[in-house]
Amino acid sequence: MNSKITNQLKEKYEAIDQDVEVHLEGLLHSKPINYWDYIQTDVLLNLQKPRTDFPDEMVFIMYHQISELLFKMILTELEQVAENDFIVAEFTEKVMRVSRYFDVLTSSFSIMKDGMNIDQYNQFRTTLTPASGFQSAQYRMVEFASTDLINLIDKRFRDKADKNICCNSAFEQLYWQAAGKDYKTGKKTYTLSAFEERYKEEFIKFSKAYEGRNLWSKYKALPKKDRENKALIKAMRHYDYTVNVKWVMAHYNTANHYLNIGGETAEATGGSEWVKYMHPKYQKRIFFPDLWTKKEIETWGTGI
Repeated sequence: MNSKITNQLKEKYEAIDQDVEVHLEGLLHSKPINYWDYIQTDVLLNLQKPRTDFPDEMVFIMYHQISELLFKMILTELEQVAENDFIVAEFTEKVMRVSRYFDVLTSSFSIMKDGMNIDQYNQFRTTLTPASGFQSAQYRMVEFASTDLINLIDKRFRDKADKNICCNSAFEQLYWQAAGKDYKTGKKTYTLSAFEERYKEEFIKFSKAYEGRNLWSKYKALPKKDRENKALIKAMRHYDYTVNVKWVMAHYNTANHYLNIGGETAEATGGSEWVKYMHPKYQKRIFFPDLWTKKEIETWGTGI
C-alpha cells in the first residue's frame, strides 16, 4: 500500500481516537458498492402511489417528485453560500448553479403541459383535493434562503411593512398566504391551515437561521468592488428573473392549459384564486430589487 495514503489514514483515524487497523479489517468484510444500492433505485421506483388508475397520474406524481429533488439540490447550494464567505468568482458560480437548476425546472414544464392527457388530468385531479402545489415546503425554504422577508411580503402590504420585519410578524403577510386566505375576514382554507400546522414552526426556525445569511444579504455584504462585478450581477439577475418570472409563468401557462376550459377558469385543487396568486405581474415578487431599474420593476412579469 502507498505509504503516503497509509499515513493519511492513520492521521485521519487517530484524530478521532480510532484504530486504523480495525477500520481496514472492516473493509475485508464489506460488500462492494453498486449503482442500485448507492442511488437507492428500488426505493425511488416505489415512491409513486397513484390514487386512480389513470396512467398519466404517474407522470404527474413523478414530475413533482423530480421537482422536489431539484429543490433539494438548490437548497444545498444556498446553504453553502450562507455558511461560507466566497470570493466573487465562487459566489458567481454558486448563483449560476442554482440558476441552472431552475432553468431545468422551467423547461421541464413542457413535460406537464404537452405530456399529459387533458381529460385524464381533469379526472384524477379531483382526487387530489384539497392538496395544492403551493404546499411545497422546500420551495418556501428556497425563497427564505434567497432573499430578505420584506421581499416575500404580499404586494398589498409590502410598501407599508417594516423593512426589517421579523419572521413571526411577516408570516401572516407572506405572499403565498393569498393562495388560501381571505384577508378581509382572516379566514383560512383547510389547505393553508394544514400546511401551516405541518410546517409553520419549521419555516420560522428556518427563516431565522437565514436572517442576514440569505443570498441577497450575503451579496449586500460583499465589498463594493465585488458587488459591482458584471458577471455576478448578471448571474443574480438571471436567477431572480428565472425563478420569479420564467419559472412562474411556465407553471402558470401549464395550469392555464389544463384549467381554462371553454373560457371558464377552473378552481385549483386547494381552492386558491390561482390566476392572481401565480402571475408575477400581480405580486411583483423580486428577490434582488436593487439590481433592477424602476422601469423593469414596473413592468415585471408583463413581457411573457
